[in-house]
Amino acid sequence: MERFPVSPGEGPQDPDRSREPPGTATATIDEQGIVTGWSDSARRLLGYATSEVIGLPAARLLADAGTRTPTTRRIPSGQKRWNGTVALRHRDGHRLDVELLAHHWTSTGEGAKWLVVSPVPGRPRTPWSEPMEQWAFTQSPCRTAIFDTDLRLLRANAGMERALSLPEAAMRGLRLPDIAPDPASEETERRMRLALETGEPQHVGAFVHRAGTGGEQGWQTSLTPLRGPDGRVRAVCLAAHDRAGAERARQQTSLPTEADALIGTSLNSARTAQELCDVTVPRLADFMAVDLLDPPPSDNEPYSVPVAEPVTLCRTAVRSVLEGSPESPVGVGGTTVYPALSPPAECLAAGRGAVHATNDAVIARWVARDPGAAWIREHGVHSVMTVPLRSGGTTVGLAVLGRHRRPEPFGPEDLRLMERLTTRAAVTMRGARRHSRERTNTMALQRSLLPQSLPVQSALEIASRYLPASTESGVGGDWFDVIPLSGARVALVVGDVVGHGMRAAATMGRLRTAVRTLADVDLPPDELLTHLDDLIIHLSADEAGSEGAGNAAGGIGTTCLYVVYDPVSRRCTIARAGHPPPAVVSPEGAVYLLDVPAGPPLGLGGLPFESVESELAEGSILALYTDGLLQIRDHDVDDALDSMFAALARPAATLEAVCDRVLTGLLTHRPEDDVALLVARTRVLHGDRVAVWELPPDPSLVALARRRTTDQLTAWGLDEAAFVTELMVSELVTNAIRYGRPPIQLRLIHENSTLICEVSDASSTAPHLRRARTFDEGGRGLLLIAQLAERWGTRHAPVGKTIWAEQSLAGY
Repeated sequence: MERFPVSPGEGPQDPDRSREPPGTATATIDEQGIVTGWSDSARRLLGYATSEVIGLPAARLLADAGTRTPTTRRIPSGQKRWNGTVALRHRDGHRLDVELLAHHWTSTGEGAKWLVVSPVPGRPRTPWSEPMEQWAFTQSPCRTAIFDTDLRLLRANAGMERALSLPEAAMRGLRLPDIAPDPASEETERRMRLALETGEPQHVGAFVHRAGTGGEQGWQTSLTPLRGPDGRVRAVCLAAHDRAGAERARQQTSLPTEADALIGTSLNSARTAQELCDVTVPRLADFMAVDLLDPPPSDNEPYSVPVAEPVTLCRTAVRSVLEGSPESPVGVGGTTVYPALSPPAECLAAGRGAVHATNDAVIARWVARDPGAAWIREHGVHSVMTVPLRSGGTTVGLAVLGRHRRPEPFGPEDLRLMERLTTRAAVTMRGARRHSRERTNTMALQRSLLPQSLPVQSALEIASRYLPASTESGVGGDWFDVIPLSGARVALVVGDVVGHGMRAAATMGRLRTAVRTLADVDLPPDELLTHLDDLIIHLSADEAGSEGAGNAAGGIGTTCLYVVYDPVSRRCTIARAGHPPPAVVSPEGAVYLLDVPAGPPLGLGGLPFESVESELAEGSILALYTDGLLQIRDHDVDDALDSMFAALARPAATLEAVCDRVLTGLLTHRPEDDVALLVARTRVLHGDRVAVWELPPDPSLVALARRRTTDQLTAWGLDEAAFVTELMVSELVTNAIRYGRPPIQLRLIHENSTLICEVSDASSTAPHLRRARTFDEGGRGLLLIAQLAERWGTRHAPVGKTIWAEQSLAGY
């Protein structure tokens, strides 16, 4: 391809080229040789305005256009750069020989083109001089020294003086092993001699070890023979680059990003403090300690340190490049006391960090006054940094850092970086304190909502356990309850609210209250869950209206298991809403899960619940639990069930021992979810404690019912209760005959210190209290029963109802 070598360049319309340095002419030429860009300096160089050049073939600018002279070059295909002298024609016709540099490149969205640049003749340039060479040598960041043919030092720049800790004047004329006695110096000198003899460059690792470091500094060292005008080797140049320093700079650049991922992985202040130390040492410091205020300050009260008083903190984390962190005289968990006016105390008082050399007066005074600061002198610390841990105007502690292996002291950039890291740690620590307070409050609320003691009843022997979650997400909403019902029956409830924290605990309290209210109405288990399902839907709808849809899921997804045990019939009626089924241990030791339809979790609506009945032998154990018991670490549900079955099957003297055995067998760690466990052993009210009579619907038989009641009470030795019981039986039987439908049944239950009187009929109409007028002959029966009984009420069956009344026998 025949092409004039003036390569395409960016014109003034290109914002990057518009900022070209004065005196640099640029032009751009496309692949067809057409000028597409023309800078103002190019106009001054050749005299052509932009409008006169853009769109013209670049070849027209050649002084020898149309001839094949040496200035017309053939650029090989694929070549990306060309440089040389080209004869150009000025607009006024005179010839210009111009040094050009052409680059072939591809611009985003514009395709391939050539960029041509040239210095404008006549621009004043800084002359190169011998002083400039001297400056370049002495001020180079590279450690450089020149040795003569006898391998004696001629010159050393400032970097080499710092590396060897000696001025050039003290080293001139000495061999490297004389300057720094070390095996590495001997090896470096051997390589220098090889470079002199062969004339070939040599490479070596560290040319010298600093005293006391015990290892290489990570210097990349090159040895270059220096030749005179005659080509003979006259000296050798040693140049060393600090690879370790470059690596440290890279680490410091990447440290903030890494710290974001490594600091604050948990809501635990001690762990966060240790993470801060682990991130910082050895990348930024050789030693670091974190001391926290104990007790921590309130978020609402900014912490202030009295300048003239000592400061007491708790050593929470340490890290050192030395094994065992010998710089810390106090172990983790110990108390650290900083004297008044010491750098740590002043750092806390001022609320800002500081960097000190160990020869500073304030450090010397601290070391002299405080035995706890002896580590600075004993371990050769040459630079100390103190940084407060602050967030939102609140100080939570202090970080103390030291350098004794790194030769360079802490600088302002180190302080700014450390302030960023400590701020991140402080934010997490404040969050941890808030989380701890919220967790404490949530646990207090939850425990206040759980049963404080189990009610006295004779149907079941009961034991329970509740373990709150140990995770950062907080306490959950698991709950259990034991509710005495009419007819000596008992309801057992276990539930699990979705979520954790205060919201879950509050929702749990509302649901537990609702369950107790619905249980008092004596609803069957499936109906009770249906009403509870409706309640959660209404509560969630209310929350959606007041808090927004994002917070409207409180309670939705709650699981619940509701069990009613009747000690007279020995039958359990059970329904569950997405909850694990109960386990049963027979008196013979067989363990199995009751087959109960799962049902949907509460709050979904529109799906039915189903109750099942199961007859349990006297002495059977019933275990109700939440799913946190089965969600154990490193085990699946089947393994957890096997472990629970094994624990339940082993004989135990008490139910308390059964609970302990189950928890010990399943929980090898603190639970990650709440665990509620309710264990009950069935008892039975035998026939000698229950009397039942079928009554015809004849008003004349009310007297017979009273007589049979009196005879039964005499048989039970309850003659003193006969008068009150006769009145209640008379009123209940009369109401059943008058307003109910046959069959009519009278049942008396003697349950320890309670006497229960029940009258059933086939009518579903429930009686209610009403106020009788002065001359009314009726209407006072239920009012009389309400006055005589401790509790009374109505429970409905699939067919008919039962009116019951309980009276205490404690006074008889």
